[in-house]
Amino acid sequence: MLINRSQRASVWRELGDRLRYIHRHQMLAPLVTVIGLSEMCFSGPVATGLVLLADERGWGASGMGRIASAFSVGAPASALLLTVATRIPRAGLALCGALLATAAGAVALGHAPSLPIAVVFGSLIGLTSGFTTTVTGALVQTETDPRYLGRVTAVTTLCTLGLAPVLFPAVGITVALWVAHMFFIGCGTICLLAAALSVSVPVIRHAELHSPRSTSPTGP
Repeated sequence: MLINRSQRASVWRELGDRLRYIHRHQMLAPLVTVIGLSEMCFSGPVATGLVLLADERGWGASGMGRIASAFSVGAPASALLLTVATRIPRAGLALCGALLATAAGAVALGHAPSLPIAVVFGSLIGLTSGFTTTVTGALVQTETDPRYLGRVTAVTTLCTLGLAPVLFPAVGITVALWVAHMFFIGCGTICLLAAALSVSVPVIRHAELHSPRSTSPTGP
């Protein structure tokens, strides 16, 4: 179905409206940037990096599968823990710590001397990156005006899934020119940038998350 000129103009106006709202918001502008940086590597490129790392180290497809499984178990485990938690009083500082741990885990995974150690680091990255995704998602929902929540979520989704394909060629180029662990160093550096940004912005650093029950007014 063809889209006429007025429909295209409406789409661009809608996108501009979303970006202007985020840009003007004290919390959302840096938070969306943190989300984009923290998820850039882990929305797809790391899977490719794991294939190349396992091939380089001679761990084979089964080794790569074990690391990926550890990562896949760690991420929902952290999300489940946060689901049952009633509050995160220092969510901003916890977010900074999780990003630092993810950065260190990514670099360590690239230098893992054996498959069991790589599996441990894969699980660690899953836990910390899952924590980051859950906390940033909760902050977006609590800070965004309900009228703009769908629009802001669309932008954050674009940042997480839209930026990932840009790094796929970088994976192959990096491994071809150097070795697989250089890609994981790059992932760690990007996460370190996200951690530095989150700790340098006071509204993120001092952010807290409370359960609706604790913040709702008490009845008579």
